[in-house]
Amino acid sequence: MGVKEIITVISVLLLLFPSTVKPRAVGGAQPAGGAQGGAPGGGGGGTLDVVAQFGAKADEKTDLSQPLLNAWKEACASPAPSQIVIPAGTFLLSRAVLEGPCKGPVDIQVQGTIKAPPDPSHFKDDIWVIFNRIEGFTMSGGGIFDGQGALAWSKNDCHKNKKCTLFPINIRFNYLTNAYIHDITTKDSKQFNVNVLGCKNITFEHFTVSNPEHSLNTDGIHIGRSDGVTILHSEIKTGDDCISLGDGSKNVVVNGISCGPGHGISIGSLGKYQGEEPVAGIKIANCTITNTMNGVRIKSWPASYPGTASDMHFEDITMDNVSNPIIIDQQYCPWNQCDLKNPSRIKLSNISFKNIRGTAAGKEAVKIICSAGFPCEGVELADIDLTYTGPDGPAISQCSNVSPKLSGKQNPPICAAPAPTSPGGQAGPAKASPGGKASPGATA
Repeated sequence: MGVKEIITVISVLLLLFPSTVKPRAVGGAQPAGGAQGGAPGGGGGGTLDVVAQFGAKADEKTDLSQPLLNAWKEACASPAPSQIVIPAGTFLLSRAVLEGPCKGPVDIQVQGTIKAPPDPSHFKDDIWVIFNRIEGFTMSGGGIFDGQGALAWSKNDCHKNKKCTLFPINIRFNYLTNAYIHDITTKDSKQFNVNVLGCKNITFEHFTVSNPEHSLNTDGIHIGRSDGVTILHSEIKTGDDCISLGDGSKNVVVNGISCGPGHGISIGSLGKYQGEEPVAGIKIANCTITNTMNGVRIKSWPASYPGTASDMHFEDITMDNVSNPIIIDQQYCPWNQCDLKNPSRIKLSNISFKNIRGTAAGKEAVKIICSAGFPCEGVELADIDLTYTGPDGPAISQCSNVSPKLSGKQNPPICAAPAPTSPGGQAGPAKASPGGKASPGATA
C-alpha cells in the first residue's frame, strides 16, 4: 500500500468518526469551542488583524498558530460576517486546525507568506493547515502557503516502503459548503498541496501551485467524495498530478488550467477498495498541458472491486511535449503490485475526448485500454491531432475492449493498432490518497 492509499484510509476514518467536531446545538446555538473549534460567545464581526490585535509577529521565528487560532475562534463565534487578516510579511506556522461550524461567514485575507517548519519530523501526522466543516468560507489576498518541503522529498521512500512516513499536506479543505478560494499560492508542499474531501460547492480561481518537478507525491489539487468542485484560470506546476480526482468526485469543472511540469490531469485510480463511490459529471476544458508525463487520464486497477465512472469529458486541450497525451488504462499496475489475470470491475461509460491537439513526447499518443470484463461504453474521440517527431516514427494509438465513435480529424489513426500484451505502467509508484483517490480510489 502506497502513500496515497494510506492517507485515503485515514481520511475516510475521519469522515466516519469525526471526533473533534462538535455538533450545532438545537435552536442554532453554537457549543463552546475547544482549541480547535469555534469560540464560545458571540463576536461582533468586522476585521481581525492577527498582528495588530492578536500579537502575531512576521519574524519567521514566532509561531503564528495561537494568534491565528484566537482570531479564528472570535470570527467563528460571530453571527455577523468576519474577516481575518494575515498582513504582509513572513510568518512561521507550526500547525493550524480551524474548525467549524461557524455562526456566520468567515473570510481570510492572506497577504503575507506563511511557512511550515522545514523538518518533516516536526509533524506527528499529515496535517499542517486544515479548514474543517465550515459553510460560507472564503480565502484570498495574494498570499503564499510555503510547505518548505525539500527535506521531505529526499526522505520519501513510499514507492518501496509500505510503512513509509506520511508527510503533511499544505492545505486541507474538509467538508466545506459554498466556499471560494482565489488568488492564493501553495508551494513546495511536503506531500499534496491541496486536498478537498467531502466538500459541496467549492471553487478555486486564480489559484497557483508551485512545486519542482522532482518533488514526489505532491499533487496540485486532489478531490475526493465531493460534489460541485470548480477550478478556474489557475496555474499548477508540480511533481505529480496537477489535478487528481478520486472516488466520489461528482460535478467537477476544470477550465482554463495551465498544467506542467507534473503528471497531467487524472481520474483515479479506481477500484482499489471496497465501497468506493461513483465518479460522475466531470468536465475538463480549455487547458494547456506542458512537459508532463501524462495528459488526460482515466485509470483503474485490475482485479478491482466493482464501481462506476461516467460522464467524463475532455475538450479543447492543448498538449505541448506530453509523453502520454490521452489515456484510459484499466490495467493500471504500478510496480506490478496487482493481479493482471483478472480484469478491472470498474465500468466506464459516456466518455469524450474532443479537440485535443499538440505534440506528444512519446510514440503512443492515444492509449485506450478498457476492461475485458466490463468494456468501455459510449467512448467518443473527435478532432484529435497529436504529432510525434521522434526517431521511431509517427504517433500511434493502442486500443482494447472499446469501440469508440470517431469523427473529425484522427491523428494518429485511432484504434489502428492492437493493444500490447503487457500494460506497461504509465505512472510512477502507487501512492496513498488523502481522501477519495485511493479509497477509496488509489492513484499515482
